[in-house]
Amino acid sequence: MRKLIRRSGLEISWADRSRHCFHSSGYLRHNARRLEHLASLLLPVGGKSVLEVGAGIGDHSNYFLDRDCQVTITEARDENLRHLKNRFPESDVRFLDMEDPKLDLPPFEVVHCYGLLYHLADPVRAIEFLAEKCSGMLLLETCVSFGDLAEIRRVSESRRDPTQAVSGTGCRPTRRWLFEKLTSLFPHVYVPTTQPNHEEFPLDWTSPETFPSGPSRAVFVASRQAIASDVLSTTLMDRQTRHP
Repeated sequence: MRKLIRRSGLEISWADRSRHCFHSSGYLRHNARRLEHLASLLLPVGGKSVLEVGAGIGDHSNYFLDRDCQVTITEARDENLRHLKNRFPESDVRFLDMEDPKLDLPPFEVVHCYGLLYHLADPVRAIEFLAEKCSGMLLLETCVSFGDLAEIRRVSESRRDPTQAVSGTGCRPTRRWLFEKLTSLFPHVYVPTTQPNHEEFPLDWTSPETFPSGPSRAVFVASRQAIASDVLSTTLMDRQTRHP
């Protein structure tokens, strides 16, 4: 039976609510800025095997499908999975709960984890699983906390919101914690010198008091092989520039 949610005296399906949330003007703009920034990094993803985790309703999936990648699309919410299977009937769409990740498949050349990690209560287990399933590059974008210490900061989220944590608990680790955790699992870890052209991506990490209230986000690239690039830094930069 499809779950129904009551709003203003009307009943709407979870799937309809999910599509409404993911396809709001703010979400569409946010996705566009993240994907154009990803493309600007010129990472060699064409034709590779890709694991996409926390796909939602698949708004990042076409980035890899359009580049002739073999994509395994995963999601934890049943209604989103049904939508993904209808939207991508020729793709491998699978259930994957990143709070308790199990996937009986060999490692992928690219693992894409955008907008998921901060909706998890246990980022350690999640990142270790992503590293285990990655034979090449891990592309990671997540909400983070300001601060110089390596810390995980857990927060409550609404389980009823299809864009929030399935478990009801998320996290906002510091960039330092993420960089050190990734470095323990990958020989090469990078931070882009640029940030997506969106206000949720800070440019100066030394002045949190000047950042507007709301989510603060960062992008990381972890790799099994060294990547020669003018737009990737091997150090955790305090200041970045805006992607034009």
